Amino acid sequence: MHRRPAVGMSNRFSVDKWAAWGPGLADQTAWQRWLTHPTPITANDKPLLDEMPAMMRRRVEQLGRAALQAAYWCQGAQGGEPVIFASRYGDIRRSVDLLQSLARQESLSPTSFSLSVHNAIGALYSIARGDTSNYIALAAGDATAPMAFMEAMGLLADGAQSVLLVVYDEPLPSVYSHYATHEEFPRAWACRISQADAQGISLRRADTATPTELPPDLAVLRFLTSEQAALQQGHWVWSRHA
Repeated sequence: MHRRPAVGMSNRFSVDKWAAWGPGLADQTAWQRWLTHPTPITANDKPLLDEMPAMMRRRVEQLGRAALQAAYWCQGAQGGEPVIFASRYGDIRRSVDLLQSLARQESLSPTSFSLSVHNAIGALYSIARGDTSNYIALAAGDATAPMAFMEAMGLLADGAQSVLLVVYDEPLPSVYSHYATHEEFPRAWACRISQADAQGISLRRADTATPTELPPDLAVLRFLTSEQAALQQGHWVWSRHA
């Protein structure tokens, strides 16, 4: 049972570990190089995801594999901590395929349907690891990453020693591509956070919104993995305290 937050408990957090996967970006060095100087992604590889049993792995497409790979790399053998899976659209390609099948009055694949729901990837991760901890699936548009961290800070304040966050997205299908605001590619990143006191990172809402050159989640990842003092992404301000 979680303890209740103490009066004056810090709302700041620290990033204890992080991992990320993208086509051609399989380690931290490659990611930090790309985040410093973003270039078009031309690779088209998929995560190996050797950590997951083959029967389950075969059911997951590229986006799910990316999310699961980042989660496995970041969490390792450790379990028993809350996990937040956050994505603006989830596996939207699978959902669009299902809708198009319905429009053609075709039968739907039960597997595709079950994996199209927003919490499917987190559920697979929990089942594969036999981990019955608190799992949350979250979507909040361009504010998905900050909302995931706000949720995580609430869990820390409620007594969790650490929280694993997994943020993942991919380009919109062609029927929705006119809604895209940035050049996108399939990717996922994960980080374990814990509570910090005077130092650490804080997050607050701003009255006005500021766009970023990178997709919203990647702007946050660049801030978290650098020495950048502050970032305003949309209506959210991230600050690093020394």
